[in-house]
Amino acid sequence: QVQLVESGGGSVQAGGSLRLSCAASGLMLSNYAMGWFRQAPGKEREFVVARSWSDVSTLYADSVKGRFTISRDNAKNTEYLQMNSLKPEDTAVYYCAAKLTRFTRLLTGREEYDYWGQGTQVTVSS
Repeated sequence: QVQLVESGGGSVQAGGSLRLSCAASGLMLSNYAMGWFRQAPGKEREFVVARSWSDVSTLYADSVKGRFTISRDNAKNTEYLQMNSLKPEDTAVYYCAAKLTRFTRLLTGREEYDYWGQGTQVTVSS
């Protein structure tokens, strides 16, 4: 059974940092394209960052570029999202997602992913 479990969310002040984790079971992340999305109250789930299955390419939303970094630890089968210089507008539930694919195109659409975690809440206060 495939499971993605996010953790690491919490409450921080603006300018602070958090590192989110997405632990996978039932699949090897090294074979999957990965993405992080977020959903603020009353808003659609939006794209944050995508990583190709080969770990060669990444794509960040303009709103997080230069502040967020995606990475992977194959030994732990875990994906990470390092978030620095957090802003109140980053407040949302953050989700990781996985897609089994050999295409190098970076996946930015929610409908393109097969597996999702349950989400972890990030709250940034001003």
